[in-house]
Amino acid sequence: MFQSFEVTARPEQGLPRLKALRDVMAVEGVDAFLVPRADAHQGEYVAAHDERLAWLTGFTGSAGFCAVLAGLAGVFIDGRYRTQVKAQVADVYTPVPWPEIQLADWLKDHLPQDGVVGFDPWLHTSGQIETLRAAGIEMRASDNLVDRIWENQPPPPMGPAKVHPLEFAGESHADKRSRLGKALRNAGHDAAVITLPDSICWLLNLRGADIPRNPVAHGFAVLHDSGAVDLFMAAAKLDGLEAHLGDAVTCHAPEDLLPYLEGLDGRVRLEKSTVPVIVAEAVGENSAWGEDPCALPKARKNEAEIEGTAAAHLRDGVAVVELLAWLDAQAPGTLTETQVVTRLETCRRRDNALQDISFETIAGTGPNGAIMHYRVTEDTDTRLEDGHLIVLDSGGQYLDGTTDITRTIAIGTPPDEACAAFTRVLAGMIAISRLRWPKGLAGRDIEAIGRVPLWLAGQDFDHGLGHGVGTYLSVHEGPQRLSKISHVPFEAGMILSNEPGYYREGAFGIRIENLLVVREADPLPGGDAHREMLDWRTLTFVPIDRRLIKAEMLDLAARDWLNAYHAEVAEKLGPRLSSDAKLWLDAATAPI
Repeated sequence: MFQSFEVTARPEQGLPRLKALRDVMAVEGVDAFLVPRADAHQGEYVAAHDERLAWLTGFTGSAGFCAVLAGLAGVFIDGRYRTQVKAQVADVYTPVPWPEIQLADWLKDHLPQDGVVGFDPWLHTSGQIETLRAAGIEMRASDNLVDRIWENQPPPPMGPAKVHPLEFAGESHADKRSRLGKALRNAGHDAAVITLPDSICWLLNLRGADIPRNPVAHGFAVLHDSGAVDLFMAAAKLDGLEAHLGDAVTCHAPEDLLPYLEGLDGRVRLEKSTVPVIVAEAVGENSAWGEDPCALPKARKNEAEIEGTAAAHLRDGVAVVELLAWLDAQAPGTLTETQVVTRLETCRRRDNALQDISFETIAGTGPNGAIMHYRVTEDTDTRLEDGHLIVLDSGGQYLDGTTDITRTIAIGTPPDEACAAFTRVLAGMIAISRLRWPKGLAGRDIEAIGRVPLWLAGQDFDHGLGHGVGTYLSVHEGPQRLSKISHVPFEAGMILSNEPGYYREGAFGIRIENLLVVREADPLPGGDAHREMLDWRTLTFVPIDRRLIKAEMLDLAARDWLNAYHAEVAEKLGPRLSSDAKLWLDAATAPI
């Protein structure tokens, strides 16, 4: 199994660990210490060595941070984790709604006069620390105080890197480096520091094994305007890759990064939201703020990446349908969440291209479904009872693509109010799927369309409508997002999720998710000839549970879309399925 159900953090561990950290803070003379989720590379997912927030507090969400003071410890969490945090942290920690409450304001309210805040300069970006200093808060860089008290801390990851073949990458790393180097020259920059592991792996056509579920390798890189790269990565990870990297990529030990940057001449691009403070200070006056040079090129998938991802989704769809057919054959009350997760992974493992799951499978039944990023453990494993809904959010890392799909499934006879909410979520998901829009619009411009059916009923959900997705890379990829805070215009080739939801704490959760790729829209009769438009190509093909749909709540266009989608699911997946799953699919895709 890729996934385990081990309990990785317990609330009762929070008090002694918090006391130990406060003792060290007192010795160091700091009134507060910041403990982020992030590692030095500022990726969303971190290795066991860097799970400081979870180790200290018990909170295992993929975003958040803790601010520890002598008499108060705030755990800052966004809307996705308001329910989860209550179950995971001891009462010595205070959940703080973020970003509604900003860290700077909270610190000013709770710090003693002239209080000093300690932080690890490898784990915080220049933008974060600048914001706090601009608010008049005294910040003091230090080594990591959590690492001082963490006994048996796992070592830094040393997974071997491997070549990502050209047939899947679609472009050689020499061509990528040359193309991006030219873009740096055109912007007046001599070099750029790259910290995000997925950016480095994409640029050099590498994949790694340093982060569970994400095939990336930890390291730093400097891309020069000539297209040459200085790569700062442990030699053990790069063994045997000399021929692939070639003469234009010079490898260095990670500890050589800061001295190298201090001696670098010319204008050096840094991304304020991802570069650690200590790295920016090493570059010093040569700094030029700008975007990660890999971010947008990586987001614009080429034809090989798109077609590889589409192929991976069809095989992944077969695995999910085989699971759903099996699940429907089981009587309510006979299965638990872990059994569903295990069976789904077994179905996926029949594909030899599968390298890993793309994140820990979310299988939340009944009230657990209302925990948006629920992770089932040995302690929380729950039976699927009659009247439950189960939220099944999962994905695979295949050599040719990354998948991410959510289906909400009825167990027995679902409650009427859950069916009504499900239909509103489905209506929003279909509205986004059918959308055409003018070039130049960003997530903030269209995200509301997926929420309107819920809004009209006085309902909503506290996560973004969708995120970018990599190709055999990170399942959460920027800079594109279907989010009210995203300003990045959509471009052809970008892959995003479309996943509206609804969550009633203590009762049920609902989410429906397909992956879509942006494409140039065909012109329509009577349309403006001069106006360039975009639309979506659907990548995910798995039925949506018809038992949860109140057909009378969907307008004719939405019903037509759903019936056409289900017909395409049947056409694409039917010939690939076992006989039992094929019979199930025929019924599951019947028109409404």
